[in-house]
Amino acid sequence: MSSILDYDTVALDEQEPALVIIDQTLLPGEIKLLHLTKQNEIWEAIRTLRVRGAPAIGVAAAIGLYLAAREIETEERAAFLDALHMAAEYLNSARPTAVNLSWALARMERAARDFQGNVAACKERLRWECQAIWAEDIDVCRRLGENGLTLVKPGAGLLTHCNAGQLATVRYGTATAPMYLGQQRGYHFRVYCDETRPLLQGARLTSFELSSAGIDTTLICDNMAASVMKKGLIDAVFVGCDRVAANGDAANKIGTLGVAILAKRFGIPFYVVAPSSTIDLNTPTGEEIIIEERDGDEICEMWYEQRMAPAGIKTWNPAFDVTDHDLIDAIVTEYGVARAPYDVSLREIFAKKEAARK
Repeated sequence: MSSILDYDTVALDEQEPALVIIDQTLLPGEIKLLHLTKQNEIWEAIRTLRVRGAPAIGVAAAIGLYLAAREIETEERAAFLDALHMAAEYLNSARPTAVNLSWALARMERAARDFQGNVAACKERLRWECQAIWAEDIDVCRRLGENGLTLVKPGAGLLTHCNAGQLATVRYGTATAPMYLGQQRGYHFRVYCDETRPLLQGARLTSFELSSAGIDTTLICDNMAASVMKKGLIDAVFVGCDRVAANGDAANKIGTLGVAILAKRFGIPFYVVAPSSTIDLNTPTGEEIIIEERDGDEICEMWYEQRMAPAGIKTWNPAFDVTDHDLIDAIVTEYGVARAPYDVSLREIFAKKEAARK
C-alpha cells in the first residue's frame, strides 16, 4: 500500500511534459496526483492550496515557468524574454506572502536573461534550472534537518504548527526535517501537531505524514497548546515560515504568533526553520510583509456539513501572522543556526551562502 511519503510533493514529468503535484486539498482521504500543463491550472493550484508551503510553491512556480517558456512561439530573443516575464508576473500574482514564489521566478528569469544561446537552447536551459531548484530543495531540507537536530535531545517533546513538512517541500520538510532525521536515528521524538484553523493543515497534513513515517504523533486543537506546554510535555517548538525579514521577524501560518508568545511564557525554545531562499533581506521588518487575506467562508463553512456561523456575519481571515524576532530563539538555515541580533546573523548566513557558491 502506498504511503504519502512515497511521492515527491512537486515534480516535473519530462515526458508529457507537466507539473506533477499531490492535490493537498484532498488529503488525508485521498492521495491524488495532478498533471498540470496550462498556466491557469498552475496558478489555480497555487492559489487554492492544491500545492502549498513556501518551498513547494517556489519549485512548482519554477517548473510552471519552464512549461510556459515551452509554449512561447517566437524565436526572437527580446520578444521571448518579454513573454517569459509576463508569464512570471502572472504566476507571481497567485499568492503574495511566500517569498519563495517570487524568488524562484526571478531566478528562472535571470537564468534566461544570462543565457546567450538561441531561444530553443534557452528553453532547455530553463528546464535544467527548474530541475536544479527541485534538487536543491531536497538537499537544503536535509541540511535544515541536520542543523535543527543539534538543538534537541533524544526523547524530546516537540510542538509544530501548520504544515512545514514534506508536503510543504519536495522531501523532508523544513520544521519537520529534524523529526524525520531523528526518526531514522532512533531519537524517539514525541510530536504534538496543532490542528491549525481554519484550513487544518496540521490535522490533515502534518499529523498524516508524520504518523505515516512511524513518528509518535499527537494531534491537538490550536487552543490546547498552552495546556500541553504547562504540563511539561513540550521541550521545543519548531515552525516553518513563508518570509523572514532582515531583522528576524518571521511570517508564518496564522496562529504562529500565539504559539511563540506561549513558548516565551513557559520558557520553551521557539525555533523557526527557514531555507535561505525564505529570508528576505530587502524587507526590513515584519511590518512590511504583505499578509494574504482569504475568503471568510473558510471560517464559516469549510469542513462543515452545514454552515456553522450566522449568515452575513463579518469575518476576518488573514492567512499569516508575523512573529516578532524577540520571541524567536533561533532561525535554523541550511548554512547554520542564526541567533539574535538577527540583522547581523542573517547577513552572516548570506555571507556563508555566497562563499559556498565560489
